[in-house]
Amino acid sequence: MSIHIKRRRLMAPDITARKGGDPIVSLTSYHAHTAAIADNHCDFLLVGDSLGMVMHGFETTVPVSLELMIMHGQAVVRGSKKALVVVDMPFSTYEESPSIAFRNAARVMKETDCGAIKLEGGRRMAETIRYLVDRGIPVMAHIGLTPQSVNVLGGFKTQGRTIDQWEAIEEDARLVADAGAFAVVLEAMAAPLAERITKAIPIPTIGIGASPGCDGQILVMEDMLGLSPNVPKFVKKFGAIGAAIDRAIASYADEVRARRFPAPEHTYAMKTPEADASVTPVRATKKPKTTST
Repeated sequence: MSIHIKRRRLMAPDITARKGGDPIVSLTSYHAHTAAIADNHCDFLLVGDSLGMVMHGFETTVPVSLELMIMHGQAVVRGSKKALVVVDMPFSTYEESPSIAFRNAARVMKETDCGAIKLEGGRRMAETIRYLVDRGIPVMAHIGLTPQSVNVLGGFKTQGRTIDQWEAIEEDARLVADAGAFAVVLEAMAAPLAERITKAIPIPTIGIGASPGCDGQILVMEDMLGLSPNVPKFVKKFGAIGAAIDRAIASYADEVRARRFPAPEHTYAMKTPEADASVTPVRATKKPKTTST
């Protein structure tokens, strides 16, 4: 008799334990089907607020709402079985105070059943990170380029490319680690600085446009699949899904217009040949003329 053992889903401490070990693999995911595919290969899946730009056409991540994050988070949790699911806290849902951050983060955890949340900011968010962790909410931090601050930064600008910026960014990393974050995303950061931070702090660093020396890597799934039209320099396209979708839709449109689709194998016949033969085809009738007055 065979015994089926259900595999436990990874949790935040499992990711922390990977510090300095085998590289941590991650991608963003926004719906159940891609989550099911990525779940076979990734250690954690991030329901990123980048979904506002990738799926909903926003110019930045700022307009994304808590309700939108919860809806997509629910789908990713349903679609995955093994990977830790981390959900981004969107702009304006955690910055005001630690207590407000807890209220909203707790709602995300309860309504999605995710394993952790992520929020942006270094020293300014250290107090909030500690507050959340002390109350049972695992937090992934995010420093370097923080997209929710794009209006303050003046665009999506690489961080740490001049040595005078290093001290502040290094302090951000140290403070979020001291506050209890289980990992930290380093985005769009000069490679030497990212490597230095990775060696200096006790929690895993997850690079996106940072350094191969980070403890793990993450990319937006649509970017690396070649589905997004414009991507940052740090993205490598591992597929050409956008072009494949275009070809498939063009082929579909051609077959519909030529009446080659649907073919007999795509339609339903009557249950018996006799019944099928007895059906009289319906002829199109002309529209009756109306009497003019």
